[in-house]
Amino acid sequence: MFAQVIVDIAHSQVDRVFEYSCPDTLAAGSRVKVPFGGRKIDGFVIGVSPVSSYPADKVKPVAEVFDEPPAIIPECLALMERIASRYRVPKAASLRLFMPSEMRLGKVRVSVRRFARFAKDIQLPASAKKQQQALEFIRGAKEADYARFADEFGRGAVDALAAKGAIEVEERRITRSPFSELAPSGEKKILTPAQQQALESIENSDKRVHLVHGVTGSGKTEIYLSVIAREIERGRTAVFLVPEISLTPQMLAQLRARFGGAAAILHSGLSAGEKFDEWWRLRSGEAKIAIGARSAVFAPLENIGAIIIDEEHDGSYSSESAPRYSTVDIAKLRAAYNGAKLILGSATPSVETYARAVNGEYNLITLKDRINGKPLPEIIIADMTREVKRGNNTAFSAALRQELDETLKRGRQAIIFLNRRGYSRTLMCRDCGYVAKCENCDVSLTYHSEENCLKCHYCGARYRMVTACPDCGGVHVLYGGIGTQRVVADLKKLFPEARILRMDNDTVSGKDGQYKILKQFSDKEADILVGTQMIAKGHDFPAVTLVGILDADMSLYFSDYRSGERTFQLITQVSGRSGRADEAGKVVLQTCSPDNYILRYAVSYDYNGFFENEIGLRKATSFPPYSLICRVMVTSESNDKALQTLKEVYLSIEKLREAHPQEFLFLNKMHSPVKRIQGKHRYQVLMRLTGKSLIESVYAVAAENTTADCLVYVEENPANLS
Repeated sequence: MFAQVIVDIAHSQVDRVFEYSCPDTLAAGSRVKVPFGGRKIDGFVIGVSPVSSYPADKVKPVAEVFDEPPAIIPECLALMERIASRYRVPKAASLRLFMPSEMRLGKVRVSVRRFARFAKDIQLPASAKKQQQALEFIRGAKEADYARFADEFGRGAVDALAAKGAIEVEERRITRSPFSELAPSGEKKILTPAQQQALESIENSDKRVHLVHGVTGSGKTEIYLSVIAREIERGRTAVFLVPEISLTPQMLAQLRARFGGAAAILHSGLSAGEKFDEWWRLRSGEAKIAIGARSAVFAPLENIGAIIIDEEHDGSYSSESAPRYSTVDIAKLRAAYNGAKLILGSATPSVETYARAVNGEYNLITLKDRINGKPLPEIIIADMTREVKRGNNTAFSAALRQELDETLKRGRQAIIFLNRRGYSRTLMCRDCGYVAKCENCDVSLTYHSEENCLKCHYCGARYRMVTACPDCGGVHVLYGGIGTQRVVADLKKLFPEARILRMDNDTVSGKDGQYKILKQFSDKEADILVGTQMIAKGHDFPAVTLVGILDADMSLYFSDYRSGERTFQLITQVSGRSGRADEAGKVVLQTCSPDNYILRYAVSYDYNGFFENEIGLRKATSFPPYSLICRVMVTSESNDKALQTLKEVYLSIEKLREAHPQEFLFLNKMHSPVKRIQGKHRYQVLMRLTGKSLIESVYAVAAENTTADCLVYVEENPANLS
C-alpha cells in the first residue's frame, strides 16, 4: 500500500502530495513521520492507494505512524481541500486547524497512571510482614494508585506481590479535565410559549440556517440547550461556539448540568495537556458536544446535528491569521456536509446576517421580551459636554455618581464599561506637542500606572516612563484620555468602601484568569466590575442593577462603514447585563453626541429602526451586503520592498478591472491606517466588488506576489480596517 502524504511544512514550494509505502492498516487522516530531505518530519496522510505513480523501489517507507484511530476524520479532510483552495493557503496550514498545535508539535503526550489491583490470595512466609500488610490492604481496597501504594508499603514488597500473582499492575489513561472544580449550574427549565415556538420553528423549518434574534435575557441559551438535547437523543453531536473565552466556563457549567461529561471544551486558554485530552474525548466519541471559541468549529466530531454560534455578530469569529477564514462560512460547510442545523443567535445581529434573514434566506425567529417578563433597563443619557461646562472634569457624570451611590447603598452590584485598558491613552508634551510612540508600530503608547511604564497595545513592547520630553526636555507632561486603570483609581477615591474588580487583558492571566474574576463577581465578592468588551456580552449576573458606559461614542466616528453598527451593538449588549433578575435595571450612557441617531436607536432598543436606517444607507452607497469589500494587505520589514510589491499587486488587480469593469465599484492603493506594526510596513489595495466572482483571482494575485521577505494576504469584509 502507498500513502499520499502532505508534509507538515506550510510553504508553497512543498505544497503537494508525496508518496510513501505504508502498512496495509494505515488509514487516511493519520499522522505519520516520513523521511524528507535527509531528515524525518511529520506529515498527514490524505489518502491510501494500492498503486503508486512511481516505481515501487523508488518509494521510501513511512517511518512511524502516530494515531489510532486517525486524527483527522474524512469530513475534515474534505474541508481541508475547500479551505486550501478557497483561501489559497498550503494544505498543511489548513490541516493544522483540525488538531491542537501542541499535539502536532509533539509537546504533549497521553497521561497515564499505574494502578495496583487485588488478584488472589497467596500464602506468605511469616517474615514477609510488609508483603502481608500490603496484601491485607489491597484485599480490602480492591485497587489503589500504584505510586501511593508502593510509597506506603515499599516498592520491593509491592513488586514481590505482583511477581507472585497476588496483585496485577495496569496502566490507565488519565484525562486532564479543565475547570474540573467547576460545579454544574442551572437545571432544565420549562420553556415559555415563545421559546417552545422558537424550538419548533427550528425543528420544522426546511432552511438550513436559523437566526434567533432575541433581546438580552430572552432565553436564547435555553433554546440552544433544547436543540442540543434533541440531537443527542437522536445519536448525533453538536458544536456550541461563543465569542469570548471568558464565556466558556459559564456555558460549560450549564452543559455539564444538562449533559454531564458529554461536553468538552476547546479554546486557546487551556494547558497543552488539557487541550489534547479534550480534543481526544471528542475524537474518540466519549464527548458529544464541543464548546469553545472560534477554533472549536474544527472539532473532530462526526454526525453533527447542530452548530450554534452565539453572539454571531462578534468580530472575533473572523480569523486574523492565515487562513483568514470566516467561522460562519466554515460552519455552513460543516452543516451542509452533515445535514445539520446552523443556529445563529444575537440580540444585535450583524446587518448582513439580518438582511439575509429578512430576505428569506435564513429562518428568522424573534424573541421580543425578556424571559422573566421584566422590561429592558432604562437608559439615561449623560451629556458630557454639559458636564464639562458645569465644571465636572472627571470621568463620571453626576448621574452616574448618584446611581452608583444608590446601587451600593442597596447592596446591589454595578458594571462600568470602558473599551480601553491602561491608565491614559496617550502621553504628550505640552511644550512641543511630542507624543510617545512605539518604535515598532505607528501608534501612540498607553500609560499603565500599576507598572509605571508605557505599553504598545499592538506589539506588547514596554518602555520606561518618561519624566521629561525626549525632544525638547520639557517637564509638562499631559496624560490624554482614560483607561480602565484610571477608572478604578478614580472609583476608589469616590467610593473608598466599595470592592472593585477590573477585567481586561492586563488583569487576566492563565487559562482560568477570566473565570476567577467573573466567579468572584458572581459570588458577590465585589461591588463594582470595571472592564473592557470582555464583560460586554453573554454574562448573567442577577445582582447587577446598574451599568455605566463611559465614552459611549468612542467607536462612533471610526473611519469604518460599520462604526455605527458596532456602537449600537456594544451599547445594547453591555446594557443587557443590567436588571436580569427581579429588580429593574438602569444604564447611564455617557456621550458627547447625545443627539446622534445611533444612540437614539440604542436608548430605545430599537433594532429594527436601526436596521432599516442602516440598510438604506448601505444600499444607497453600495456597501455590504450590497457589495464585497476586499483588502489586499502588503507587509514587509523593508519599506522599499513593500512599495514595490504594492505596485505589482495593484497592476495585476488593475488588469482584472480592465477585463471585468462591471465587477468593480472602487479600487485604490494606499498606506494602511496604521502604517507600521511590529516593525513591518503596511500598505493596502482596497476595493469594493459587486460580488464574489473575482475573489479567487484576487487570492491568486496575493499568492503570486508573496515572497520570503514580503507577505501579501487577502481580507474579505475585514473586521478591522486599521
